Amino acid sequence: MARRASLMVVDDDPVTLELMGEVLSGEGYHVTLARTGDEALRLCGKEHFDLVLTDVRMPGISGVELLRAVKQTSPDTVFVVMTAFGTMDTAIQVIREGGYDYLSKPFKMDEVRLVVKRAIEQQHLKRDHAEEPEALAGKFSLDLMIGRSSPMQQLYKTIARTSQARSTVLLQGESGTGKELVARAIHFNGPRAQAPFVTVNCGAIPEPLLESELFGHVKGAFTGAVASRRGLFEEANTGTIFLDEVGELNVGVQAKLLRVLQEHEIKRVGGNETVQVDVRVIAATNRDLEEETRAARFREDLYYRLSVVTLTIPTLRDRPEDIPLLAEHFLNKCRSSGTGPQVEGISPDTMALLHGYDWPGNVRELENVIERAVALTSNRFLSVEDLPARICERRHGHPVSAAPAAGGPVEMVSLRDVEKRHILQVLRALGGNKTRAAEVLGISRRTLIRVAQRFGLEAEMKEE
Repeated sequence: MARRASLMVVDDDPVTLELMGEVLSGEGYHVTLARTGDEALRLCGKEHFDLVLTDVRMPGISGVELLRAVKQTSPDTVFVVMTAFGTMDTAIQVIREGGYDYLSKPFKMDEVRLVVKRAIEQQHLKRDHAEEPEALAGKFSLDLMIGRSSPMQQLYKTIARTSQARSTVLLQGESGTGKELVARAIHFNGPRAQAPFVTVNCGAIPEPLLESELFGHVKGAFTGAVASRRGLFEEANTGTIFLDEVGELNVGVQAKLLRVLQEHEIKRVGGNETVQVDVRVIAATNRDLEEETRAARFREDLYYRLSVVTLTIPTLRDRPEDIPLLAEHFLNKCRSSGTGPQVEGISPDTMALLHGYDWPGNVRELENVIERAVALTSNRFLSVEDLPARICERRHGHPVSAAPAAGGPVEMVSLRDVEKRHILQVLRALGGNKTRAAEVLGISRRTLIRVAQRFGLEAEMKEE
């Protein structure tokens, strides 16, 4: 599994600090909190952070001074500055000192999520393209796509042919089938492999911000636009942009995307000048875009522009023979990342259940199930008891009768004891990591801490 990005939030307001920590932890980041610039500087001396989100005006070291000091020893750490004292001078100073972006209080949490996500993606993009071309090709080689079934063999051949072309590609398939993995394989095995690959989840960006994210904006285009900014199409220039969930675009943005595909140029929001871009577009959707065009929810001319080459990604139920390969692959990933205890394999009964399940969430669901099982098991081999109930209860859409053995011993314990044991097992399996344990248990980090205190399990949780 990919390493979670490590973030630090710095703010002398405890309410803002706790809220930001909760929101960003909920997005899957590893978050550290600091109440002063001095404390943040000490923490940066002990640990590397991918991104620092800091207030400007604080007692002691200011946010800009913190940025300047950390950049000397960790130039690749990304800084986003937030302040209630927003001025043009501050914004310009932040950018000049190497800051990535600037948030003016009060801001919306959607805006925070978006800025952080984009900053982390840009950092990953720079790291990817600092690698040797051979390393990149290997990282996204077709050999690393798992599956020997006939549908996958056909997909490999189509990817190999498509990667050498310049045509726009439309990837169709259910959620979790691996559309982004296919898009990356097309890009990194083609002539644009050394140029940027930029991903955009069109359904995750709030509609008022989407046009600015894609095409950029000029200074003063709207409230908060304190400086001109390039959009993601300009970031992807000479490379590839992957538009996931393209069916979620509103009609206005659809028209501007059509212009990019036809004229190879964009206009920033609030601007009159056109900017030439050379970008290959790969789009993906789990919607039926033909049906969307008939219902007038998606432009027909845009659909034809996007679907020059159309690839349909097979579902996992269409290639059940690949399930054992994928399950072993994800188990090996857990081993190499040190997630939970070391598990030697998967029992035959467990593999039979995995093989017989319908997998509505496809490959993503299978990976999640294996990771969860590894985190919770106390066995050398994953057993049926390590699987979620939904998999044990249904095989190819039919219920499985699983009555308990007659006369078997039943342990008479309270629900409170069951809950306490389960939380204790998860915390120990994850080495006391509160954030990961909360994710596995499906609760917030704050709730986990409160429940652990109620059960007297504070000693099982490590400091993060």
